[in-house]
Parts: sequence; structure tokens; C-alpha cells
Amino acid sequence: MVKFNERMVTDVVQTFWAAMQRGEFITDAAAEAGTYRVKGARWLAAEGGVRPRRGRDLQGRYLSFGEREEVALGRAGGESVRSIAARLGRSPSTVSRELRRNVDGDRGYRATTAHALAYGRASRPKPAKLATNLVLRAKVEKDLERKYSPEQITGRLRVEFPDDPEMQVSPETIYQSLYVQSRGALRRDLRCVCARAARCGVPAARSASARTASPT
Repeated sequence: MVKFNERMVTDVVQTFWAAMQRGEFITDAAAEAGTYRVKGARWLAAEGGVRPRRGRDLQGRYLSFGEREEVALGRAGGESVRSIAARLGRSPSTVSRELRRNVDGDRGYRATTAHALAYGRASRPKPAKLATNLVLRAKVEKDLERKYSPEQITGRLRVEFPDDPEMQVSPETIYQSLYVQSRGALRRDLRCVCARAARCGVPAARSASARTASPT
């Protein structure tokens, strides 16, 4: 089993990297993240000086380590799932799923263990989400048929399923499922519906960037 370490707390780590990206010194960036210079330097060295993609823009989609600590405290105090969910501003199904998936055997629910389990699960290679989640794939295909762009579909799913990461997908994943053979999951005939260029087969995002780059 993956052991917990502070680099797994991506909301803290990304606070450090965001400060570094603004041009802060390591000491100041580490202080902003609630840690010290030596640890910040270790984070820099571990990533080769390149800000990791993991943990960016995930607020609201996945439970943070702080939220898992609150879940652990609530359960230890005999609090109900609905009560914990209301206190965190989450749906009861999110808290129930967390308690079901990230329990450490007979030791019950512990925040550090739960976070390490979730982190390790997220690190494993996965098949394309649109290939395995048939309900999600059907919704995406239906919206493509209605001529929504991948970006619009992503936004609609976040509104409809704010607390269910399994029913959310990025625009990049939709494009890959349409245009990259190894990631294909969506129907091929939807390519032309999705295309923004005059010639079918050119992704909307690429077409838009090409128009922006063209001289006027």
C-alpha cells in the first residue's frame, strides 16, 4: 500500500508552486504553503524544478486532505454521514463513497491512510474514462449530437454532477476519444459534428488557435 507523505496533499503543494511561479523566493513560497524552506527545496528537487500538473484546478472535484480529516473526526465522534456531508458542503453520496472505498481494513477510517489510498488509486494507469463509463459516454455523445462543443459539455457536466468526479470529463479527453485512435471511445461519425474548421477532422480547439494565430 502507498504510504502517506506530505507531497500527496496537492492543495498545499500547489500553493507552494503557485507562489514560486509568481516569482517568490523559496522561503516565502514555503511559508505561504504553511511549511519551511528545506521542505520547499525538497519539493523543487523531487520535481526537477517543474511544477507538477497533478492537483491543479481540482478544487471541488475531489476531497482534500483537510476534508478527509474532518470525515475521520466526524466518524470517530459518531456523526452521521449526512451530518458530515452537510458540514463539508458535500453530497451524502460523496462522503458515503469515501468511507466505502478508503477504509483501512479493521482499523476503520483514517485521514492519512484514506488520502494515500486515493492518491495511489489515482496514480495507476486507467483505461479511457469514456470507454469504461457507458453512462458518461452516452451523455457526451448526446450533447455532441446536439452540437455542443467539448468545452461546453465539460461545463454542463460540472453543473449537473458537481460532486461526482466519475461523471465529469475534460475537453481534452473528449477530443482524444474522437481523434486519437488508441483513445477512441466515441462514435466516429461525431467528428464532423464536433469539428470547427471547414474541413472535417480538425479539432475545434486547434481550429480556434489557428484562427487566432492567423495574420489579419
